[in-house]
Amino acid sequence: MTKTASRIALLLAVGALGLAACGAPNPRPGAPATVTETVASAQPSSRASAPTTAAAKLVTVPDVSGMNHQDAQDAMQAAGLYNLREVDGTGKGRMLVMDRNWVQTGQDPAPGTKVAADAVITLTAVKIGEK
Repeated sequence: MTKTASRIALLLAVGALGLAACGAPNPRPGAPATVTETVASAQPSSRASAPTTAAAKLVTVPDVSGMNHQDAQDAMQAAGLYNLREVDGTGKGRMLVMDRNWVQTGQDPAPGTKVAADAVITLTAVKIGEK
C-alpha cells in the first residue's frame, strides 16, 4: 500500500469513529439510554391482550383543601397520582415556586373521585395570607 493510500485509509477510519461518536446525546446525563426493540411474531396470538394495570387501576383523589401546596403534592403522590398541574388561584398566572408558601384553595377532580392513576390533577393555590 502506498503512503498516500495509507493516509486516506487512516483519515477514513478516524472519520468513521468521529461519526459513530456523534449519536444523539442522552437527554439526562447519568440516566441510562433507552433502547426500544420490536419483535414481530410469525404466529398470531390466540390470547386477547389484557388492559394495562396503570390504566385499569382506579385511585381515589384525596382531599387536600387547606393544605400547603407541598403537603398537597405529597398526599397526591402517596395516593399514586403523579400527573399534577398547579394553578395560581388569583388568576395572575404566577408560578408556585416555594411550595410551602402556598395554600390549596381548590382541586380538580373533586376529593373522593375515582380516577385513573395517570389522570391530570389540577391543584389551585394562593400564597399564604391571600384570598
